[in-house]
Amino acid sequence: MDTFGILIIVVKVVLVFTFTLVGVMAMTLAERRIAGFIQYRHGPNRVGFGGILQPVADGIKFLLKEDIIPANANKPIYLLAPVMVMVPALMTFAVIPFGAPFEMGGRIIQLQVADINIGLLYILALTSVGVYGIVLGGWSSGSKYPLLGGMRATAQLISYELAMGLAIVGVIMISGGLTFNQIIAHQQETGWNFYKQPLAVLIFLITIFAETNRLPFDLTEAEQELVGGYHTEYSSFKFVMFYFSEYANMITSSAFMVCLFFGGWDIPFVDEVALGGWGVVLSVLAFGFKMGMFLFLYIVVRWTLPRFRYDQLMRLGWKVLLPLALFNVFLTGLYMTWFS
Repeated sequence: MDTFGILIIVVKVVLVFTFTLVGVMAMTLAERRIAGFIQYRHGPNRVGFGGILQPVADGIKFLLKEDIIPANANKPIYLLAPVMVMVPALMTFAVIPFGAPFEMGGRIIQLQVADINIGLLYILALTSVGVYGIVLGGWSSGSKYPLLGGMRATAQLISYELAMGLAIVGVIMISGGLTFNQIIAHQQETGWNFYKQPLAVLIFLITIFAETNRLPFDLTEAEQELVGGYHTEYSSFKFVMFYFSEYANMITSSAFMVCLFFGGWDIPFVDEVALGGWGVVLSVLAFGFKMGMFLFLYIVVRWTLPRFRYDQLMRLGWKVLLPLALFNVFLTGLYMTWFS
């Protein structure tokens, strides 16, 4: 690879990392402001103009907090666990295209860090690695409450990953590929997948709430019975890594949802490539808008729905979503047999 190609990759990596970092900061502020609006109270409004610098103040506060390691903790694993959660959260966005391709210097530039031919499997693999950080963080803390939170996380994530994976199978069947560019190109030609796979959309939407440990599925850190769950014994920067990974996973799962079912960066009835630079800008804005809608949904659901009991959570995963996901694969197969 020549110097220009390496430079392009470095720029894209920096852009994606910066977007994720800034996106997490913006999400923490947005969540608190929207929560205040829903509950008819003020959100952050003291630090900076209208509270806009509150995420910066929070970050400084966490970094200056005392870093405590419990005496009974397994120190190497205790320190490794937050890294195992945060690194996959940062790496998953690498295969997601966030804008239309364009030409520069005689070559086609994809607005995507890496266009690998198993992009879907790459994301599923990395999201599966994150659960190890959660369960090891709970176990290595040397406390019973984090251990219970880690065990809950393992059961919950495994249960809902099955239904999520089967929901994606229907998209793979009709798109004929495992890369996001193939899936988006297919939707440009035949229409978005959300109306071709409505059951898969519903299943996938529910499962990503469970996979990101968001209400009503945040049983892994339920304060009523687990104090704080798997990260109870973490403080300072190590706690921030768990906190950061949750919001980074929300951003990635929203982008995942947009690419699978809502056309990715595609704008209906618009040829973004033909518009040149303006088309690229419009495609990036469209992708960001679609992501923002799902991130807004994340926040609204958290502050309006109550938490499930654990038996309800497991029943929903195994007895409702998994059979529905299998049924959706069956229906997709019938449709392709009869109409393809």
